[in-house]
Amino acid sequence: MLYRICIVLLISTLFFSSCKSKKRAVASKERDRTERVAIPDTRKGEIKLPKKTEVKTSPPNASYAEIVTTYIDNYSLIAMEEMQQYGIPASITLAQGILESGAGRGELTQKANNHFGIKCHGWTGGRVYHDDDELQECFRKYKDPKYSFRDHSLFLTERSRYQDLFKLRKHDYRGWAKGLKKAGYATDPRYPDKLISIVERYGLTHYDELVLGGSTKEMQKDSKKSKIKTYTVGRGDTLYSISRRHNITVETLKEYNGLESNTISIGQVLYLNSVKNQ
Repeated sequence: MLYRICIVLLISTLFFSSCKSKKRAVASKERDRTERVAIPDTRKGEIKLPKKTEVKTSPPNASYAEIVTTYIDNYSLIAMEEMQQYGIPASITLAQGILESGAGRGELTQKANNHFGIKCHGWTGGRVYHDDDELQECFRKYKDPKYSFRDHSLFLTERSRYQDLFKLRKHDYRGWAKGLKKAGYATDPRYPDKLISIVERYGLTHYDELVLGGSTKEMQKDSKKSKIKTYTVGRGDTLYSISRRHNITVETLKEYNGLESNTISIGQVLYLNSVKNQ
């Protein structure tokens, strides 16, 4: 009798162990479906940016080529700074900005400084509503264009579906253009061809070469080398507690991040020093 009881207990133990193992495997698969933070270690020095982006405007009778050239003059320095910090080719950033914003003339760019059409998706900052795939969709609004470029860098580096892009060579703009489409950045089947055409037509690889060649004197004189420090908001954090912890004021922290209110959310990445490297 005792022998039979032992056999029953042994079988029961093996059965429940097998069930737990299956549950763990299922849970693991569910977790794998979520996007992981995939930030490549490509950050180097920064280019010193002005306190406020000075945006030049084209004359009323300017050709489209002249409008694009003005856009490049306005934002090439920011695109190179983003390449230094996050490893995204300046040529691709500029080409996307030109395409997505209509070279700065698009309605969304004009009223929200949003150069890349990034929608709200949990955004706690300023917002505007604009017709896109659907009527009156929510889009992010920025105080300064440079915050739109920084958000574009974070958008690509913090989503695991784009992590294969960072395995490409930094001067492989064709690979980046095709990789963006493959990763789902745009639904337009001609999106890669449009980016490649813009890069080649306006010689945007020149700005990649400046960064890769370390020609900081050509990019901007007396540029300083420092890293952007960030903090990821956790449960119970407030702007006040974060500012106290890092010895800065709440207003300074808001200025660094272009925040118009004290509202922050768990998982939000905050800059702890100026994105303009002052």
